[in-house]
Amino acid sequence: MVLNVTDEPLHLVDLHHAIKMIHRGIAVIEESIPGKKFGAHPYPKVLKLIKYVLTTWKYTKKPAWSRKRVLVRDKGLCAYCKGKANTIDHIVPKSKAGESDWLNTVGCCKPCNARKASKTIKEAGMVLLLKPFVPNFEHVNRMVAEQYLNK
Repeated sequence: MVLNVTDEPLHLVDLHHAIKMIHRGIAVIEESIPGKKFGAHPYPKVLKLIKYVLTTWKYTKKPAWSRKRVLVRDKGLCAYCKGKANTIDHIVPKSKAGESDWLNTVGCCKPCNARKASKTIKEAGMVLLLKPFVPNFEHVNRMVAEQYLNK
């Protein structure tokens, strides 16, 4: 996890990228994993940038859609039964020209997804308990940071 100088979560990076950021002097290790090292350095869990990065792009664009981000947006809950979501569902099925986008996808558990299959909600006799929405970067990044830091 990379934090701005203001402690605002920016994004996740892999270990290779984190090492490059530390080596180039643009970030420092804010929090490490106890007892784990890479070379002589502590293994980073959270990096903090040394200089502030302007993030106006976060307020003028929407985050790119992905399955993982849909699950994050929906807090890991199934939109039909509020159980644990481990997949996503297309509200208007792809077989009926439904798009893979923020407003047509929701988190879904496997039993509900199998029950709905390639039917519409009405055809399947189901009720949508969580309404899909287009999140902003702030929402997605905070949710990802909470999930990552609570591991």
